[in-house]
Amino acid sequence: MSLLIKGATVFDGSGSERREDWDVAVAQGRIAALGPDLPVPPEAEVVDAAGLALMPGIIDSHTHYDAQITWDPCLTPSPELGVTTAVIGNCGFTIAPCREADRGLVMRNLTQVEGMSLEALERGIAWDFESFPEYLDAIERRGIAANVAAFIGHSALRSYVMGADAVERAAAEDEIAAMGAIVREAMQAGAVGFATSTAPQHNGWGGRPMPSRLADDRELEALVGAMAASGRGLFMLTKGDRSDVPYLERLAAKAGRPVMIAALLHNPTNPEGIFRELGQIAEARTRGRELWGQVSCCPLTMDFTLASAYPLEGFAAWAPAMGVTGAELKRALGDPAFRRAVKAELDAPAGVRLFNGEWHKIELTEAAKPENRHLEHRKVSALAEAAGQHPLDWMLDFAISEDLESLFTAVLLNSDEEAVGRVIRDPNASVALSDAGAHLTFFCDAGFGLHLLGHWSRRLGVLSVEAAVRELTAKPAEIFRLPGRGRIAPGCAADLMLFDPERIDRGPKRRVHDLPAGAARLTTEAVGLHGLWVNGTRVVDRDGRMLRGARPGRLLRDFDA
Repeated sequence: MSLLIKGATVFDGSGSERREDWDVAVAQGRIAALGPDLPVPPEAEVVDAAGLALMPGIIDSHTHYDAQITWDPCLTPSPELGVTTAVIGNCGFTIAPCREADRGLVMRNLTQVEGMSLEALERGIAWDFESFPEYLDAIERRGIAANVAAFIGHSALRSYVMGADAVERAAAEDEIAAMGAIVREAMQAGAVGFATSTAPQHNGWGGRPMPSRLADDRELEALVGAMAASGRGLFMLTKGDRSDVPYLERLAAKAGRPVMIAALLHNPTNPEGIFRELGQIAEARTRGRELWGQVSCCPLTMDFTLASAYPLEGFAAWAPAMGVTGAELKRALGDPAFRRAVKAELDAPAGVRLFNGEWHKIELTEAAKPENRHLEHRKVSALAEAAGQHPLDWMLDFAISEDLESLFTAVLLNSDEEAVGRVIRDPNASVALSDAGAHLTFFCDAGFGLHLLGHWSRRLGVLSVEAAVRELTAKPAEIFRLPGRGRIAPGCAADLMLFDPERIDRGPKRRVHDLPAGAARLTTEAVGLHGLWVNGTRVVDRDGRMLRGARPGRLLRDFDA
């Protein structure tokens, strides 16, 4: 069936000026024509878009739906938040390749590094694959609501080849060769690129580093080279202190492929750090190296309990509190030596970490005991001062007294709006970092695109709507080499988002229990979204609700060089 969207204000994704009162015609899943007063094709579905705006669907280039996609082809909640294409496998935290014997460890690692429920993963993941090509085939066979491109991930790859040694040592030459062969196989099967992480906060089960963090330069260069041998592909890395921009420029020069560097977030305790890195990226680009800094338009805000204190797990001194639970965890948190070590590390200069001792940015959100409810929504710094304690001691003592069920909220990074405004306007930055599908109990930034449109463009005017739309659509399509995506132009895929330009935004967060085994997640709803089409088929209705039976998404396997 053909489709005609009539009378919209059209933002085509290119960044060029909007077109008022235009029509867009769709046939066979692609844009057939656009312009004023198009004829109505026979038997076409006609959508009256008077007073509304039409743009390409949002491309979310940093998601973690690798596990969820096996039980939830809708990729909840991303399409309801305007996303028509999601890139999975970021940071190298994939679930393929994976042998049957290793599934338990892979799932336990995800519960730690990506804040996922182990029971939800055990109940939910459909393990009908082992190799990466088999994983892609399984996604395609089940069908999906949105388009998906997938990275081959370093940690899964390392575990597959090295077994338990993946978190113990650097790889031997024969192991690097075996990993390289799998990367080449993945690229031939349709991977969008190769992803890894060296970030210190990326720890797996029991506080052990995720496998990719044990890789040396020799291994990393060989695997990026294996990706580049295909003549295409993007290298994505979540950086730590040892993988700085000059090093990544050298990798880009050697491989001749683009490099996406995550996660560049503004840190108020090192306010110029992100701008120095973006400056280094700009300089590299003048030398012909295609580097991009992946940034966020959202403040990094996390809900957490001391039973799973993700904001603090990047500290080396926190290791005794990882991999233990219940009474053993409470003993670790109560140990004076443990507390002294954490305080000393907090006081020391740091490179890359989430929490930097800003206790006035952590509040008690929900007390577990009724008698403590009067303390809710107060800052830990103020509560500790009133009690005459160090903030760390107060928070740990309070959490232990509530059996580690107290819920805290931390505003960690990206909270300085003037600085973030500078970041998202930087031509060397790419706005993303939703982490959709991960950290489900900590935060939900799956609506990052609506936040860019509503907060940064409509309310603050930091970006024009045309620029914001390009940032969310054509720009990531160009970076990730997604042919025919991210534009409203004849011949392009009909991935379309219809919205009210006076209202578009994301709503407040709320907690739901709809994961396998009834596990909880945070979510948010769109404000002012009036429809979403993927490859010409409607997947979100005029009221912003997902049409659960729709599966028009495509597994993207063919990319431009």
